[in-house]
Amino acid sequence: MSFYSIAPFIERYYPQYYSIERYPADECVTIHKVKEAWGIFSNFAPAPLVVNGVTFRNSEQLFQLMKFRDKEAVLAVYHANNPKMMAKHWERTCRRGDWGSMIVDAMKFCLQTKYEQSEDFRTALTQSKGCFIVEDQASFPKKQPDTWGVKLMGDEYVGPNLLGRLLMELRDNDCLDYNLPEDALAFTELLKSNE
Repeated sequence: MSFYSIAPFIERYYPQYYSIERYPADECVTIHKVKEAWGIFSNFAPAPLVVNGVTFRNSEQLFQLMKFRDKEAVLAVYHANNPKMMAKHWERTCRRGDWGSMIVDAMKFCLQTKYEQSEDFRTALTQSKGCFIVEDQASFPKKQPDTWGVKLMGDEYVGPNLLGRLLMELRDNDCLDYNLPEDALAFTELLKSNE
């Protein structure tokens, strides 16, 4: 199992999300590329967020930063053109020890913040009612989808689809409940002190 795989964390800390789901393809809206229909659902979509007075380009940047408490890692990830790849560079040495136990809550926080601050995102979620939301990973090189998404198999999308499930939960309930450690957003203070 790869160091970067989140499946073991989901199985251990979030068993309610540890499953393979199946969705009829003709009943789905798909997240594939930011510039395509439904691209606003992607964490990479340009939807600026402000948390504790710090502006983030999108929910992906915010999510990746939540992995760290180390100032050098936080600054590197924040200023990177690709925060996800920069976070991978730092994870082996600087990732929070409790990251696995907070990963889904961190994503819920990011999605909830986006919901509160992006009208386009809220509107798209409303427009998707009656459909399943899936992250289509057809272009990913791996044969199987990762924990966040699905792959098309015949006339169904199949996979864990954690991102899609959280988006549907948010859409259907107008909120996501999360429980984060007290220092979950401490990295924002590091960013402010470096301005």
